[in-house]
Amino acid sequence: MSDILERLEKLIAERAGGSAETSYVAKQLAKGPLKLAEKLGEEAVETVIAAVAQDSEALVGEAADLIFHLLLVLNGRGILLQQVYAELERREGRSGLDEKAGRLT
Repeated sequence: MSDILERLEKLIAERAGGSAETSYVAKQLAKGPLKLAEKLGEEAVETVIAAVAQDSEALVGEAADLIFHLLLVLNGRGILLQQVYAELERREGRSGLDEKAGRLT
């Protein structure tokens, strides 16, 4: 599997402290967690719309935007992609229904 997510996470971390005037990443992170979450939500809605009303190319593009903005949110909260991977690994092999039921109790 490609390590593009790790490279992108590293790039975001490098640009996080940059100038908001010259870096999209720095500009978005400077807005804080609420605006980062709002932007993530916007990208999620655009992804849903592409999934049901647009072609595959549009969906791929929106999915890439969604993943990028998720990485911005994680960075903004100080959460590493490795932590997300660890959670996915913890859930691996469990029924999705069982895993969800375990979170509801």
